[in-house]
Amino acid sequence: MNRIPPLIGATLAASAALAFAASLMLGPVAIHPAALFVPGPELHGDAATLIMREIRLPRALLALLIGAALGASGAALQGFLRNPLAEPGVIGVSAWAALGAVIALYTGLSAAMPLALPLLAIGAALLAAGLLYALAGRASILTLILAGVALSSLAGALTALVLNLSPNPFAAQEIVFWLMGSLTDRSLLHVALAAPFILAGLMLLLFAARALDVLTLGEEAAASLGVDLARLRWQVVLGTALGVGAATAVAGVIGFVGLVVPHLLRPVLGHRPRLLVPMSALGGGLLLLLADIAVRLVTPGAELKLGVVTALVGAPFFLWLVLRSRGGAG
Repeated sequence: MNRIPPLIGATLAASAALAFAASLMLGPVAIHPAALFVPGPELHGDAATLIMREIRLPRALLALLIGAALGASGAALQGFLRNPLAEPGVIGVSAWAALGAVIALYTGLSAAMPLALPLLAIGAALLAAGLLYALAGRASILTLILAGVALSSLAGALTALVLNLSPNPFAAQEIVFWLMGSLTDRSLLHVALAAPFILAGLMLLLFAARALDVLTLGEEAAASLGVDLARLRWQVVLGTALGVGAATAVAGVIGFVGLVVPHLLRPVLGHRPRLLVPMSALGGGLLLLLADIAVRLVTPGAELKLGVVTALVGAPFFLWLVLRSRGGAG
């Protein structure tokens, strides 16, 4: 059993690297990934390098980073809440990040200053984490979940209100399209903005993974073994807020990755968060790279939104999990 995780890790890493290379090569014109470093002959000199660096590389990097943030957050939350149906949306961070971006679009700030949208979205995600702390404090896990659901519902209601009040139908359409989630037309500036938050969130979740392993024994047993439950809670919440908030800030709402990936890995890794969190980061990056490749291949003329594809795959998977858990309970 000890040899399985390294093998799985190597397989996931190699698969993600191949998917990353495929994402770089995929487009209307075939360009070798080496064009990142050396001007290619396909488009007469520097044009191939420009397309690779300014269009395809940011898209592939964001798919990898966002998938890793969503996958690791899902595994950490499932371990912390001890609920296999938990996913990053349960604490309301993604809904508030989406609300921040919608406000930027509604007020026109995003048109006046392109960075306003991701900055407001990240700020709203951190605000959600602060509100969650104020509401739940050191209360029980059930209170944390209820506070997250309440915050998510409030953010959804405010987003609907903004759409309802939008006087410009084109602005409303832009908001709806953004909420569907996509990596189209993202630049290295978006990568530079999101990457520090996502990486910081991933580090917090990875540091929390060993304590989450102990938590599987129960809260009382974990506390008796020296786990600081209050610190663990906010490591998980803040790590998720940073990673998922930044991901939503630059790509819109992309759901179900954090739910699906840990379940796909659990049959071979077991229920140990110490293994699931880092492996889910790799698996999430791989899954989102493959999904982004799929949206470009299925309808190349009118590209599907990435969030729509993940929802179409994830929603039936979620229903299957619910039916399976009901069958197990019976």
